[in-house]
Amino acid sequence: MTLRHIPVEMDGEKVALIDAMLDRVVAEHRVFLPLAIESGSRAWGFASPDSDYDCRFVYVRRAVDHITPWASRDVIELPFEGDLDANGWDLRKALQLLLKGNAVIVEWLCSPVVYRGEAWFRDAFLAFAREAASREAVCRHYLHLGERQRRVYFGDGTSVPQKKIFYALRPAAALRWLRMRPAEAVAPMNFPTLMEECDPPGELRAEVAGLMERKAITHELGSAPLPLAVASFIDSEFELARGVFEAGAAGASQEMILRAEQFYRGVVERLERESGTTLPFRLD
Repeated sequence: MTLRHIPVEMDGEKVALIDAMLDRVVAEHRVFLPLAIESGSRAWGFASPDSDYDCRFVYVRRAVDHITPWASRDVIELPFEGDLDANGWDLRKALQLLLKGNAVIVEWLCSPVVYRGEAWFRDAFLAFAREAASREAVCRHYLHLGERQRRVYFGDGTSVPQKKIFYALRPAAALRWLRMRPAEAVAPMNFPTLMEECDPPGELRAEVAGLMERKAITHELGSAPLPLAVASFIDSEFELARGVFEAGAAGASQEMILRAEQFYRGVVERLERESGTTLPFRLD
């Protein structure tokens, strides 16, 4: 089944431009695109009227293009076109980062906005990701992401770009959600759902609801002092996470590495088969 889900509120002309960009990627780079989604604030659930469009995709090189002594680039980056930003990862890179605990690919797989994709690929990759993702490594990912946002944008808290608050709040909420669910390794992508399920203090709920309401209708929120409820929540969650997850952990097991290789081969084989081409060599 082919995937496509575009919310009605998204600009149809922008979506058509993104579709054309993706068509060019397929033609110019000779790759398969089993998944292309929207990332960033539009997928996280806190877009503003002037939010950029952030298209992200996973691509797979054709089997014949694996027959080379030279390493291929593992990213495809397209030039900005106004407020359109599109780039993607080779499936190899996505798998390698997943096994290192990078949560980005898991979020791509969970995006509610899908420009194009194959259901079997997304479902199989997400199932593998849920098994392969290291809870500890994912938590470190969110901790370092959130701390970097706080360090770069918050300063002493007296004048903080209001839209940047969400970029530290989301990792903090993900850490809290995961702390409350010791058996889970993947937090919800949708920010309102994440906030609801992490059961934050009432004062923070009200503060975040107000921020989201203003962001949804305002082109530029400007800067203001960091709300105390937000600062307390972020600092508390980061401190708790540092005590548990800051130290490094062992990498992926050999078994999981082998399973990633098997998954990769299976994807290449199926995409080649469904495209009607003949494999130039055996992948087993």
